[in-house]
Amino acid sequence: MNDWPEGWSGDNRGSGYGRGSASARPESARVMRQVRRGATPPSGPGPSAPPYGAGVPQQPSYTDGQGYGGDGYDSGYNTGQVYGGSGGGQGPGRQGQGRPAPNWRRRIKWTAITVVTVLVVTTVGTYFWADSKLNREVDLSKVIERPEAGEGTNYLIVGSDSREGMTDEQKKDLHTGSAEGKRTDSMMILHTGDNGSTLISLPRDSDVEIPSFVGSESGKKYPGTGRHTKLNAAYAEDGPELLVRTVEHNTGLRLDHYVEIGFAGFANIVDAVGGVEIDIPQDIKDKKSGADFKKGKQTLNGEESLAFVRTRYALPGSDLDRTKNQQKFLSALASQVATPSTVLNPFKLYPTMGAGLDSLVVDKDMGLFDLASMFWAMKSVSGGDGTSLNMPVSGSVGGNLKWDDTKVKKLVQELKNDDKVTVSGN
Repeated sequence: MNDWPEGWSGDNRGSGYGRGSASARPESARVMRQVRRGATPPSGPGPSAPPYGAGVPQQPSYTDGQGYGGDGYDSGYNTGQVYGGSGGGQGPGRQGQGRPAPNWRRRIKWTAITVVTVLVVTTVGTYFWADSKLNREVDLSKVIERPEAGEGTNYLIVGSDSREGMTDEQKKDLHTGSAEGKRTDSMMILHTGDNGSTLISLPRDSDVEIPSFVGSESGKKYPGTGRHTKLNAAYAEDGPELLVRTVEHNTGLRLDHYVEIGFAGFANIVDAVGGVEIDIPQDIKDKKSGADFKKGKQTLNGEESLAFVRTRYALPGSDLDRTKNQQKFLSALASQVATPSTVLNPFKLYPTMGAGLDSLVVDKDMGLFDLASMFWAMKSVSGGDGTSLNMPVSGSVGGNLKWDDTKVKKLVQELKNDDKVTVSGN
């Protein structure tokens, strides 16, 4: 068997060095034929291989740190390169290249999608949580003989002296006393429309006629007898439904929504929002309400706020001055609740919402958007974009405040038409 490459024989071995040579000269280094990686070259006649020693490139040294054992032998293993592939490693043509540049457009896209998703889920969750906490206890469908609806929306806002859920210590701290049941401590009509918001206080001592009504619990109809009494007595007699019926009968203005808050809830909202800043026009000291204030701008906590809005005996105009203070404070509270520092701070927003929603009593048709609209309207009043006044009064009857019928009629007509209010109150 011939061990020599194809076309070679023992007779054409050049100068005869090598096996079987009688010459004393050593055999020169043999050159191995290169083996190409990749496709096999086509077979066929071609030029014969050069003789040994002719045009052979210098071979790597095996003793100078190169060659098979050194870096000079490019075997592909010393650098992790795999010949014939495009794999990793820093092989020829890839030296100095780092990781691929990040796709910022894709990252921004997915970040935006994630943020929007979180906001949507949080908003929807907050809506259902808040909606479930509303106490929809007042049924305005029980109110009979109602006036026709006009333009805009009318809210009846009531502050009650309910002590429900309060401990003896809280009653003492808030100077509320321990009377059973609940009565109205303040009443206001808030009108919202295209010509701004109007906040009208109804003095609790207003002289009104109790009309015919259907009992909220019994369902029995009680005919009107022309009986006159103080406005807050209507609430004490048969609750929110009779109060709404009495206000609508004596004004001719249809009320769309009812909102009520008790003593404890009012104080909790103020504390949750971090207090309310208000400018007190004069020194006030009233042992019955617990008020003890110096004139000037100051921030009131829940206990102090309740004392401020309940004070009347220390004021020259008694109940009329108190209603003005109540308007002023409620507008300031709404403005404080609507600030970015509250709305955008979950550690303040959720406690404020929780305190308010837990203590509010509203009508069955009241929604969160209606409630939000009411607060924004009150905020606009404090910001100078609305009007605030007391119900016009002409004098007193039997110790009760008599409304000015002419002014009241004009005021109600302007509200029904959603016109700019021109009537002034006391």
